[in-house]
Amino acid sequence: MNEEMMEQEVKLPSLADATAKELALACRDILESKKGANVSVLSVEGRSDITDYLVLATGTSGPHVKALADELEYKLSLRDVHPLHADGVGTRSWQIVDYGIVMVHIFDRESREFFNLDKLYKETTEE
Repeated sequence: MNEEMMEQEVKLPSLADATAKELALACRDILESKKGANVSVLSVEGRSDITDYLVLATGTSGPHVKALADELEYKLSLRDVHPLHADGVGTRSWQIVDYGIVMVHIFDRESREFFNLDKLYKETTEE
């Protein structure tokens, strides 16, 4: 990475006090910039006791799923946001990164179809 790009990342504003929606949209942007497919931001406030937003993304392969999760954690750490928990790290077909108010699910194509969270929360609003 060249020095100019590193300086731009360092100068990004903190998201430590971001709203759930702001954090969810930042997650979407990071995943899309790393070529995550079918990235969806779903407001589940009032329908879920554990989070306000779900961010769903699809990776093209196991290594891509891992790369998306790693990039998300790295880019958000530069902005003072760290996950409460991560799961599925060893599977490579599905990973979840939990930021409390935002929960990010990154799947390979088959796992996304199997878990079908898009359908489960189809009545939620998409950002």
